[in-house]
Amino acid sequence: MEMDRVKEVLDTHVPDGRDFDVKPLVPIVEDIMKRATFLGGGAQDQDYADTWEDTAIRSGYTDMPELTYAINKTINEIICNCSSGGDEHFVAIALCRSLSRYAWEDKVAIALAAFAVSYGKFWLVAQLRTTNPLAKSLAVIRELPEIIEHTEALKRKFEAVSNLSKAMLNVTSCIINLKELPIEDIGQSNEWVFLTAHVPTAVYWTVRSIAACSFILNLTALGPEYVDSAAEAWDLNGVAHKLAKIKEDLKEQMNSIKQKIEDKRQDDAYNALVELFKTPNTDNTKILSAVINVKEDQLPLYDGTNKKRASIDILRKKHVLLLISELHIPQEEPSILHQFYTESRQQPTKLDKQYEVVWLPVVDTFSNATDEQFELVQNSMPWYSVHPIMLEPAFIRFIKDVKSFDKTPQLLVLHPRGILPGHNARDMMWVWGNLAFPFTEEREKELWTEATLIELLADSIHQNLLLWADQNRYICLYGGADIEWIRRLTTIMRSVANTARIPLEMLYVGKKNPKESMRKNNFIIQAENLSHILPDLIKIQIFWMRLDIMLKSWGQHGMFVKSDLIHHVGKIICYDQDGEGWAFIARGRHEMAKGTDKEVYQCLSKFDEWKDKVVYPDGFVIALGEQLRELQTPHHCNRLILPESTGHIHEKVACPECGRPMESFIMYLCCTD
Repeated sequence: MEMDRVKEVLDTHVPDGRDFDVKPLVPIVEDIMKRATFLGGGAQDQDYADTWEDTAIRSGYTDMPELTYAINKTINEIICNCSSGGDEHFVAIALCRSLSRYAWEDKVAIALAAFAVSYGKFWLVAQLRTTNPLAKSLAVIRELPEIIEHTEALKRKFEAVSNLSKAMLNVTSCIINLKELPIEDIGQSNEWVFLTAHVPTAVYWTVRSIAACSFILNLTALGPEYVDSAAEAWDLNGVAHKLAKIKEDLKEQMNSIKQKIEDKRQDDAYNALVELFKTPNTDNTKILSAVINVKEDQLPLYDGTNKKRASIDILRKKHVLLLISELHIPQEEPSILHQFYTESRQQPTKLDKQYEVVWLPVVDTFSNATDEQFELVQNSMPWYSVHPIMLEPAFIRFIKDVKSFDKTPQLLVLHPRGILPGHNARDMMWVWGNLAFPFTEEREKELWTEATLIELLADSIHQNLLLWADQNRYICLYGGADIEWIRRLTTIMRSVANTARIPLEMLYVGKKNPKESMRKNNFIIQAENLSHILPDLIKIQIFWMRLDIMLKSWGQHGMFVKSDLIHHVGKIICYDQDGEGWAFIARGRHEMAKGTDKEVYQCLSKFDEWKDKVVYPDGFVIALGEQLRELQTPHHCNRLILPESTGHIHEKVACPECGRPMESFIMYLCCTD
């Protein structure tokens, strides 16, 4: 039965290829449907309806004589065919035949607009009958006063008409919106085949519903009993449900097509972006324009120093570090970058080694709360930043898929000529600071081959460390949580230094993941003048994070990293993770010795027994190292816990004590202060 109906509709369809813009009709029809409601209250309800926005004015509908003619012609056909009962299928086919030369979307829009005019006129007269003499006279001729007398009896029937009218409008909107789908981007997809096959059915049932509703309106003059029987026979609510199902099916397939189109658009944008990153450009603004969605005359950058907007052009031909992170960026990340960024700008003689930083925050969902969080972080940064909603989706996909961005901040290097290398310069910045400029892998390898341990440990955590090293002073870095051991170590270390007449400086670096106990230790050490300290917990955290990053760099550039450097770094981390205090003693940049709290204290307390082995002025550290090695047995159990945030998992890690491969385990830790 359904197939026969569809075939009948298809037989009437002979479009002549003309194209009309019928979309502006939809808001006008919707406005008519909304206002032409069964209002028993007359003028009072009309006053309320007058407060609604005038949709017709802003609909964009322009004078199209041929379309207007078609609508008026269809109005007359509806009146003639629906004047007194009948077969709504016959009327639907007659209307389709009358509109045969129009496209499907034009056909259904014209028919619905024609019905809306009749529907609107009917209720306009009903609403104004008590206040407008002309409307009153028209109402008498239409026998509307009698209809109003039977308000309660007819109310449910007119509600059914109203509901069906809304369903007709929804289906019509879907059909019209099909025209806007870019067919060239989707081809003959399954969804498109489904839509084109089901549009005739949707048009048929919409036009048939128009006929049914028109019958109801014309039967009102015959009395409530005629309206009632007709409404029962045509099951308006059942047809409304059928149209609702048709709309849902069309909507589902349209959404699927739109998603495929959007996916294809995103894939094309992503592939173009990847290709752009591979291709040398004349300048870096081309890359930045692909990363940031910049509209004409827009200033997308926010200058954190001068607190004003800026264009992308201000970064042209400059070295740019793209700081990529979530909104909730760990405090130590901007802290250490702030330090190096400020230092680079305080060297006016090295303008060729200056760089700009642009913060690109990645946000999955945006709200007022995230906007406030963004502004809070943005105002704390001295460099440029971009609002999260201005980042191109293709770039966000790129940093997640290609750069493996998860939660750990990244620093991508954009060179003046628009080259974006494959490496993340964050670790390079953490380990080497501005020495790593221009932040290439070649420069990093060069630094590793020249590095000394004291430089790696000392760089940027204390302003005098490198000065002490250059002066060949003895430096003792020590850590641990036991304040009593700290008192004992600093006391005996100074006593031995006085006896040996060596210039000594001591610096407390706390523990990894510093808690409130580290703050208390710092306060006591400073109050009792036991040694130098790192000024805050952030500095302590930076010291330990740098050690982790050094191990990560070792995994990535092992062939370029001196094994003895990593041996010392790994051993310090093991001391800390074993819960032991430790001390590292060095002279200048080269000689060094290290041990646990017990080992160092035991050796220093027996200084009188081995002081004659010291060859002055350079042999103290060498002699101390020999004494420590005598205490250290070949039996050991070292733990090396690498945080997940390092972003690199080593298949094999060598023991810092003996060099053998370490076993690997998964560890879950909860440690409260």
